[in-house]
Amino acid sequence: MMTQVLERITTEYIDTEDRIRLSGEVGNDVPVVIWLTQRLLQRLLPKLLQWLENQNADMPHADILHGFAQQAAKAELAPQAPVLAGSDSTAWLVQSVDIEQSEQAVSLTFYGVNGQDPVSLALAATPLRQWLSIVYDAYLKAEWPIEVWPGWLRESLPSVQEQAVILQ
Repeated sequence: MMTQVLERITTEYIDTEDRIRLSGEVGNDVPVVIWLTQRLLQRLLPKLLQWLENQNADMPHADILHGFAQQAAKAELAPQAPVLAGSDSTAWLVQSVDIEQSEQAVSLTFYGVNGQDPVSLALAATPLRQWLSIVYDAYLKAEWPIEVWPGWLRESLPSVQEQAVILQ
């Protein structure tokens, strides 16, 4: 099995599947689609959040610093065209995730059940914060339980409902 590296991803909640779809570019190949369940994310998110929290663990008022860093990361998130998966894209359900951590980044390798080639995604702190804010928005849209999310992240990001308010 050869691990493919996700170079750019689009993350969105798909209501009819009640799952999060990750569409990713892997070099010049056809985009790949992997599906993340709530159950898997409930296990994965604490590990990713802990890695972020360990970045400033010894600093006073770490929660406040994390909140500011989360707001800054979200503000830096530039809109891009989504990764569009086609009918020729490989799509599969993630069965397990390997997590490798260094001081600079977290690397996630996603595995399927039917021997699909695994795909990996490496995220430094700011891109990880950006991705987590997108996943948090997906959680809100899905109406999944948000207890897994720390207060510093919940308070730093307006909810989907607050963002969608338009007065005419």
